[in-house]
Amino acid sequence: MTATTVSSDLYTQVQHFYARQMQALDNGRIEEYAATFTKDGSFQHSPGIDPVLGRDNILAELRSFLKKYDDDPTQRRHYFNQMILDPQEDGSLRSTVYALIIRVRPNEQPEVWPSTVVHDVIDLTDGEILLRSRSVSYDQLV
Repeated sequence: MTATTVSSDLYTQVQHFYARQMQALDNGRIEEYAATFTKDGSFQHSPGIDPVLGRDNILAELRSFLKKYDDDPTQRRHYFNQMILDPQEDGSLRSTVYALIIRVRPNEQPEVWPSTVVHDVIDLTDGEILLRSRSVSYDQLV
């Protein structure tokens, strides 16, 4: 297997980016989450939903999508692991990450739902990490 590697520092920076991004989402700070995309970024988060284009539209989509959970006390936690970063000729990174979403309802055992693979294109500009695109595939639908 031939692999192009990135530096340990860059790998760690991307892990830190993902940790902050997912904690923002899990804690309802969706404006902060949406700000992790480029202004013209693309976001496809669920099966059957077309990609949303642009940071403002991503924020609007998240607000709309998350309304269904307004009266649901479930806590969701996103866990990213097995990250592979592939440098691209244009200076971006292609990222592939396994993601588990854990749902925890009051007084119930946590459950994994769903198991996914996250495909990102990451822009690196002036030391800032932003997502150019994110597409999520669900293992149970493959």
